[in-house]
Amino acid sequence: MANSALTRIAFVGDYLPRKCGIATFTHDLRSAVADASSATCVVVPVDDIAEGYEYGSEVSFQIPEQEIDAYRCAADFLNFSNVDVVSLQHEFGIFGGPGGSHILTFLRDIRIPVVTTLHTVLSEPDATQRQVMDQLTKLSTRLVVMTERSRETLCETYAVPECKVDLIAHGIPDAPYANSSEFKEQFGVAGKQVALTFGLLSPNKGIEYVLKAIPEVTKKFPDFIYLILGATHPSLKRSEGEQYRISLERMAKDLGITKNVSFYNRFVELDELTNFIGAADLYITPYLNVAQAVSGTLAYAFGCGQAVISTPYWHAEELLADGRGVLVPFADPDAIGREVIALLSDDERRQTMRDRAHLLGREMLWDHVAELYLQSFRDAQANFGSERSPLAVRTLDEQPLDLPRINLEHLHRMSDSAGIIQHACYSIPNHHEGYCTDDNARAFILTVLLEELGKDTPELHALASTYAAFLNYAFDRTSGRFRNFMSFDRRWLERDGSDDSQGRAVWALGTCVGRSRRLGFQTWAMDLFAKALPACEDTTSPRTWALALLGIHEYLRRMSGDRAVSQTGQRLTEKLVDLYDRTATDDWPWFEDVASYNNARLSQALIRSGCWGENPRVTQIGIESLRWLCEKQRSPEGRFRPIGCNGFCRQGVPTAIYDQQPIEAHAMVSAAIEAFDVAKDPFWREQAHLAFDWFLGRNDHGLPIYNASTGGCYDGLAEHQVNQNQGAESTLAFLLSLAEMQRLEGSSPTLRTPRPAAATVQRPHHAPVSSTYAR
Repeated sequence: MANSALTRIAFVGDYLPRKCGIATFTHDLRSAVADASSATCVVVPVDDIAEGYEYGSEVSFQIPEQEIDAYRCAADFLNFSNVDVVSLQHEFGIFGGPGGSHILTFLRDIRIPVVTTLHTVLSEPDATQRQVMDQLTKLSTRLVVMTERSRETLCETYAVPECKVDLIAHGIPDAPYANSSEFKEQFGVAGKQVALTFGLLSPNKGIEYVLKAIPEVTKKFPDFIYLILGATHPSLKRSEGEQYRISLERMAKDLGITKNVSFYNRFVELDELTNFIGAADLYITPYLNVAQAVSGTLAYAFGCGQAVISTPYWHAEELLADGRGVLVPFADPDAIGREVIALLSDDERRQTMRDRAHLLGREMLWDHVAELYLQSFRDAQANFGSERSPLAVRTLDEQPLDLPRINLEHLHRMSDSAGIIQHACYSIPNHHEGYCTDDNARAFILTVLLEELGKDTPELHALASTYAAFLNYAFDRTSGRFRNFMSFDRRWLERDGSDDSQGRAVWALGTCVGRSRRLGFQTWAMDLFAKALPACEDTTSPRTWALALLGIHEYLRRMSGDRAVSQTGQRLTEKLVDLYDRTATDDWPWFEDVASYNNARLSQALIRSGCWGENPRVTQIGIESLRWLCEKQRSPEGRFRPIGCNGFCRQGVPTAIYDQQPIEAHAMVSAAIEAFDVAKDPFWREQAHLAFDWFLGRNDHGLPIYNASTGGCYDGLAEHQVNQNQGAESTLAFLLSLAEMQRLEGSSPTLRTPRPAAATVQRPHHAPVSSTYAR
């Protein structure tokens, strides 16, 4: 049904020829809507490879998956392209940023009604996924789900109003309903019993459990053939090659069923797929994820009138109810074998099942689905406020300020086969100063955060291996402590390192366990974390306790059931709280009688611990002490002014202004983001920006501390000059701050808060000076 109000529709998501289910869905939906309306249907695909794909003429703009600026540009492009509505396909894993948070940048900038199709609705999301989903549902004009279970979860778990949600089934092609014998001959399986599974191959598909069922099936049906149709998922193939497929082939050989199993390692087009479905007597989906909201392969096979055996994931439970298919328990080869034998032995039951599936499938045809989407698009138009005109001018307080691009040139320059060099003379590595565990721990954390942001590359992986190897070598398994300083000729310069380096290394290991997807790194980090953590509790250093707490809570992101680690965290929290209680007064709410270095980490550790342990008082101490520190680190003009290391900040004595160190700005960025995550107060988001902007020139000298041409960061701000040496600690402080700010801007709502004017004083650079900060 054509509608004059819809003249131009944009579809955003993966798109063919990219090989994935979302790409196929976006292509089929776009084609069906174009056929059912007079609207011009354009596509904005997301590319997971640098070179992109050879798209058709309907593609008008491309988004590199991990480039957050490209999402903003795509929004601007569509805002000025006379588009009436955007159809967005959402699935975790197809957009850049933690939890796919980059798409939120697009949604905040778009000024057009957006109808978002949710291909997955998680009932138990992790914290990042929940944050993304909460904002995604708010920023979308309407939402489409494909099952009743998904609609219930969306409304109950995410508090989305029912009136905002449309239930539209997964579309299917209008394939012929023919006897399987007509198709079996062309595949050379005439007279044999055939079961089919198709789709991109990955371990969560559960195919190994079907293979284990086949020996029992062949006792009854010796000529049984199991067809496994589909290429290995491209992302899995890039990371692991064909390891999973090879393991399945070896399993088939061990089970003695090589004559009964056939792999077709390719991504097939619709016509060929229809022929495969037609040749099968049964279709099997042995998927392992109960929360799978929709399966395009199940919808296609079901709609073609195929008899289906499936595990009871959400989509299958709904689609196969009332005798339209058979459900078997997850990971149960005995049950799969029984049901395969039962259905192949009962032609009448199997045919009845096929008839019921085919009948319901008529309501899932793409031409019918397209009409439902068009109605959803029209409803989105009708409910879309005029205040979001596509041509509206956006001032700076309505959008995040731009962040620099991550430049790892200096990081590579400072790193060699042993690790990262401590210091630099200007931008040249100073080999005389050697290496330290502190900096290699920081560098390792950076590689994990960049991996999480989707910026992982073979070069970054190599750097991560180097820094991990340094930490591994630095650890003395006899004492349970890390050595810190190593000379350039690879000699350790001490028996035991500093307490700070112990805590920082534990933080790095916990971050790897909690955030990295590199399984080998995780296993190593868990082992070393367990061995290194006890020494942190034995120290008297509050900063070591704080750094260890940060590592503990990173570790517990993935290993929340580790009771021993949780108890260590509780004891370290109590140590910090006790220190605060013994020292703090109304006008000095701090942990010590001096605020010295890396100050904000103390507050940050308690904010995180209080939130994790659901202890409001601990959180309050963290928040209040951090707010006091913000006041101590604010210039009269409202800029961030870190406590100087030449005297620090003591009760009754003026706070030292110089030398200002990058480590303090980074600590405040991290702590302010932590406070914002917990309190949701725009004040904290602004404090993170103020601290980060110190690197960019909003400081007492009006000079940038970050060197955009080298990718390095100067070693500090002295009274009359910038220390132009670009050491590891300073460079890593900036890069870590930038990674954390990118995560903040990618996942947090735009909050309109006034910003103080930037400093405009310009002074000449001076000769390098030595850093006075002692590790």
